[in-house]
Parts: sequence; structure tokens; C-alpha cells
Amino acid sequence: MSFTVVIPARYASTRLPAKPLADIGGKPMLQHVWERAGQSAAARVLIATDDARVRDVAQGFGAEVVMTRADHISGTDRVHEVVAQLGLADDAVVVGVQGDEPLIPPAVIDQVAANLAASTRAGIATLCEPIQEAATVFDPNAVKVVIARDGHALYFSRAPIPWARDEFANPELPPPAYRWWRHVGIYAYRAGFLKQFVVWPPGELEQLEKLEQLRAMENGVAIHVQEACTPIPAGVDTPADLARVRELFKEQV
Repeated sequence: MSFTVVIPARYASTRLPAKPLADIGGKPMLQHVWERAGQSAAARVLIATDDARVRDVAQGFGAEVVMTRADHISGTDRVHEVVAQLGLADDAVVVGVQGDEPLIPPAVIDQVAANLAASTRAGIATLCEPIQEAATVFDPNAVKVVIARDGHALYFSRAPIPWARDEFANPELPPPAYRWWRHVGIYAYRAGFLKQFVVWPPGELEQLEKLEQLRAMENGVAIHVQEACTPIPAGVDTPADLARVRELFKEQV
């Protein structure tokens, strides 16, 4: 199985400006992501950016860089532009790895690519992890997913789904014996799907939940979901996240 990894990396970030170039253990964060993606079975790893500063740094540490437009509204759109520039065949598998995941395990990149390649039905594959803390079920920043028995997503939501009618309505009752799942934002796509996705208008559910994978589901695309084969450390969104990751790297030295 052959697949390509694309790492979208924007310089601008509301909560953490210049995030891809933030220093972690003497290297820019983006380099850590690129190195981990390079340890996967990917045939090719590319960085997609709209900023010359990111391009110059990435080329400095040896990465292949594709320059993309600055007006993309999502990482999926940026990945599609790379696919279009490369002229990939419709059946080519592409994994999008976020540029703010410096601790991403290479094994999960291989896992999500293999899952999509093995599926005759899904246009996308992604991963999930069991939720360990009750508060996370009710946290709108933690996206929950409900999965059918055949391994395909039934729905993604920021709401606590499924809703335990009796227990959640009465805080005195213990939580039910059920495992909730948090969606992990790594995706494998078929190139042909990406070509369709970018011409579909944003759907009502997507706009309500602010979850772009719902655009695919609203258009009948099956999404394969599996528990990650190894824990995936949280990425970097805020200065506090960056400080936490820097400490983790210090501990590994």
C-alpha cells in the first residue's frame, strides 16, 4: 500500500501566532511533525503552506514544500490543492496530518491509511479514543463520535452523544456502563473524494457544529472510524499547550 502524507501549516494563528515555527527542544514544531510523519510508511511527505516564512524554514530542514493559496477555509481544502497540483489519481490515498501535532505517533498515520485502503465503502478514514473523564463527554471542544457495528461513523458532535436519557437527566444516578468516544482529528482521504468535497457547499450540520466532516456525511460519504492503536498526545493550540509539550520534550532528553 502506498500513500502520501500532507501536513497543512499556516503561519497565522489567532491563539498562537507563528505556531508552526515555535521552538520545541531546539527545533521548530513543524519539523517534529515532519520527522514523525517520515517515520511512517508514507511514500512521500509534503508540507503545504501559504507563507514564505514557513516554506523557507521547512526547506531548511529538508522538507518538500508545496505552496498553496492563502484563502483556504480548512485544512481539507489545502490538502486538496496539493492533490490537484500533484495530479494524483482518484484512488490515491492521502493522509492529512496537522502541523501542530509534534508528538503524533507514526503508527497511527499508518493505521488510518491502511484502514482506508482496506475499505471498499469509505471515502474517509479517521480514528477515535475512549473518553476517560466524564467532564470530557460534556466538553464542546471534545468532538464525540458514535460508531456503527460495521465500523462507520453514525454521527460526530460537540454535544454529549449518545445522550443517556435517565442518568444524565438525574445527576444523582451513576453514569451508565457505556464507553464514549472522542474523535481524533487525523484523516485519510481518497484523492477522488477530495475533488468532490471542495465543490460541495457547506452543509447545515457542518455549519451548526463547525465540523467539516459532517459535510461528507451529509453528502452520503461513509467515514471509517477505529480506535487508535496507540494513545495520541494532544496537539498545540495555545501558549499553555506549547509550554506543556516543551516540558514533555525536556523529560525525553
